[in-house]
Amino acid sequence: MSVLQCVRNVSLGRRTILSKGSCSLFGGQDRTQAVLGGGNWRCYSQETEQASTKVPSSAKVVVCGGGVVGTSVAYHLAKAGWTDVVLLEQGQLTGGTTWHAAGLISQARDDLPTSKLMQYGRKLYQQLEAEGHNLFFKKCGSLMLAQTKDRLIYLQRKNQVAIAAGNESHIITPREAKEICPLIRIDDLEGALWIPEDGALTAPDVALTFASMAKTLGVKVFERVSVENVVAKRRVVSHVETSAGKIECEYFVNCAGMWAHSLGKISKPQVRVPLHPCEHFYITTKAIEGIDPMMPVVRDYDGLTYFREWGGGILAGGFEPKAKPAFLQGIPKDFQFGLLPDDWDHFQVLLEPILNRMPVMETANIHKMFNGPESFTPDGHWNLGAASEIRNYYVAAGMTSMGIAGCAGIGKYLTEWIIDGMPSIDLSCHDILRHVPHHNNSKFLAERVKETLGMYTLRYPNEQRYRGRKLRTSPLHTRLEVQGACFGETNAYERPMWFGNSNDDYLHDQYNIEKGKGTFGKPSFFDNVKEEYWACKEHVCLIDMSSFTKTEVRSKGPEALEFLQYLSSNDIEQPIGSIIHTGMQNKFGGYENDCTIVPMENNTFFMISPTSQQTRSLNWLLKHRPLDGSVEIRDVTSAYAGINVIGPHAPQLLNDVSGVKTSRQEFKQMTCKVIDVGFASNIIAMRLTHSGEDGFVLYVPSEYGLHVYETLVKAGKDYGIRDAGYYALRELRIEKFYAFWGSDLTTHTTPLESGRDFRVNFEKGDFIGKDALLKQRENGISQRFAQFFLNDFDYETDVWPWGGEPIYRDGKYCGTITSTGYAHTLECMTCLGFVIDYDSEGNRVLHKDMQDFILDKSAKYEIAIAGKKFPAEVNLYTKHKVYQHGEPVFIPAPKR
Repeated sequence: MSVLQCVRNVSLGRRTILSKGSCSLFGGQDRTQAVLGGGNWRCYSQETEQASTKVPSSAKVVVCGGGVVGTSVAYHLAKAGWTDVVLLEQGQLTGGTTWHAAGLISQARDDLPTSKLMQYGRKLYQQLEAEGHNLFFKKCGSLMLAQTKDRLIYLQRKNQVAIAAGNESHIITPREAKEICPLIRIDDLEGALWIPEDGALTAPDVALTFASMAKTLGVKVFERVSVENVVAKRRVVSHVETSAGKIECEYFVNCAGMWAHSLGKISKPQVRVPLHPCEHFYITTKAIEGIDPMMPVVRDYDGLTYFREWGGGILAGGFEPKAKPAFLQGIPKDFQFGLLPDDWDHFQVLLEPILNRMPVMETANIHKMFNGPESFTPDGHWNLGAASEIRNYYVAAGMTSMGIAGCAGIGKYLTEWIIDGMPSIDLSCHDILRHVPHHNNSKFLAERVKETLGMYTLRYPNEQRYRGRKLRTSPLHTRLEVQGACFGETNAYERPMWFGNSNDDYLHDQYNIEKGKGTFGKPSFFDNVKEEYWACKEHVCLIDMSSFTKTEVRSKGPEALEFLQYLSSNDIEQPIGSIIHTGMQNKFGGYENDCTIVPMENNTFFMISPTSQQTRSLNWLLKHRPLDGSVEIRDVTSAYAGINVIGPHAPQLLNDVSGVKTSRQEFKQMTCKVIDVGFASNIIAMRLTHSGEDGFVLYVPSEYGLHVYETLVKAGKDYGIRDAGYYALRELRIEKFYAFWGSDLTTHTTPLESGRDFRVNFEKGDFIGKDALLKQRENGISQRFAQFFLNDFDYETDVWPWGGEPIYRDGKYCGTITSTGYAHTLECMTCLGFVIDYDSEGNRVLHKDMQDFILDKSAKYEIAIAGKKFPAEVNLYTKHKVYQHGEPVFIPAPKR
């Protein structure tokens, strides 16, 4: 039956039935398994340890999962010298998702580290192919198509990241795309992205090659051995209980694919691995005359479809906007080489775009519909890294249909994570510590992945997920919703991003619509945020900060202070009521947390961390807590609402509602008092605003939150009080050159590189990361946090920077933008990012003081935004704007 006939049948409500003899699947207990590969069925007989042979009683590392990811991890561990590794597969190697993967290899990603990870994989596959491993890797290149101008902007942004990563990448015209792939229709295209070194291969070949190489290096591979329990002692991996015996081990790696979630649940204690399988569809055709075996992989993003050559025919699939979650009652262990039932009605949304892009498909005869389950995460990023619940328990799962492209790099960098403590590139967007407990809720996952499978749907900057929302809300939420708040979600917490007209349809539909009205340019909320920004600087605003992570650390004696001193790079031994900004560094000097700590009475410390770091910050504290139980640590995030009272009238307003004297002499900056507001008591008032403006953050017991808010609103009418959102706060802090954890500060950036060395106290006792920071201070740094003001940039008409844009110094790539915002006082687009000095061979150059290098007047900086480079003025210290003779002049603040 032809593809066109299938479309007609579906439109007429007829059931499409293909010949049962069109495809054969083999699995179960037959050691010889038939595996899909390039349109042919090839048989493999993998010699592995027999399940009847008792597994080893001990190993350094146990890896669970015999797909492309698990075998890659086992191989890379052995390659790094850790050969005492056992790989367990509950069925047969290549089972699960690997056997039916489409095998598309693409290096272009939206962020530089993931692009480099993908690039490593492509290079390794080429190397292994050259060495005779028969991966059947085809370097056929890939075409990514744009039907709209906005999609072309998206591809231009992807192109500049690819170039910065060292990939050959080109934006081309529709006609040029047609020359590369004559089969595609181009009359509805705006352009395309061409990456010549991309390609395609067969996923089972990769898994079996990795397994074979791992065995050669000493890894023991066992098929038909299932993991029944992962047991921890004192929350450290102790042993693995399997169907073939117990294995004592130091490390465990969960690479169980779509079973990784359930494996985490049976671990003791349970480990969160948020993912859920969805049905994923593609069709293959019988041979088509004239098909070039080296036809490029084609991704028609706006058509939601992809294509590759397959055994002389074409494989065509896609990612529909609303997916079908699979296995709502759990995944059978024996679902190894099976497929889910065909669903041509559901596939209809992809059939018409397939015919539109590849007219040759109209008369092509269908060979088979494949409906194979693939696992997706709540945010579309992988789950990688060390679990928070059990030490030495690592995860590599939730590949979101990118497992074959990413598995090699994941094996390499997860190996670094295990052996060295962190990977050599920043993979924080994939770090499993980004999740909070509710992300592991099965019902939530089944609902959210309906959306995250739609990865080809165009997503604009600041666009929010719409499924599984309105779960974590502050006591002020309903009131702010009535006031016109437009909410964004961070760690499942609803936060007001800006305020609009309460009659705006978008505000009413924000939890229901499937796609907002996005843009890559000036956002629709620009004027709203501008008003809030100036209200913060000229009057008084209230910002709901309830989502910030709040932790209480206490002890009977001085143990809590000693504990925090060891974790913090600043000096925590300060008077009660002092506010201490400090980093908590890892052994390399990078940030594990950037927080505010307040010493309270009775050996108690109140700690504030960013919303996105709730799991990470608590995990870091628990990981280093004294084993004798002398230090008590409690996450009290939900116990307090947070209200930021910001602006020049904030001190008088707080005085009016509390009776507390708020002059700068009597309530000093960076100090804290416990006060009453209205009828409410025990409110922790801190004189800071995270923005550079004067004001206070009030941490209010949650039951008093609404009362305190209404008291402030009523008393503030004469001061011009209004609500503001996080976007106003973001623009204030970017203009003031304030770094923020999660965007600017990461595990790979240190205080010396971030211009925060003044918050490191080298004179106090030992603390984690001190040696690394002392070494940096002695030898120098190779990157430095900087601020950029864009010249010749029209914020009304130009494409905006949204983060991730490459920085160029004298035409040479030198870093990446991390935060952006429009500085209303300075009246210019402002970017923050790290400048790195590379030598001619791409190696980093150390500087005792990077100021001279960065501020060299002869150096010319540019920021690449969607294919256009804008000249930029670089700055290392906060600037203020004054007027001389009616002209604006920027005055740098004194060097700290």
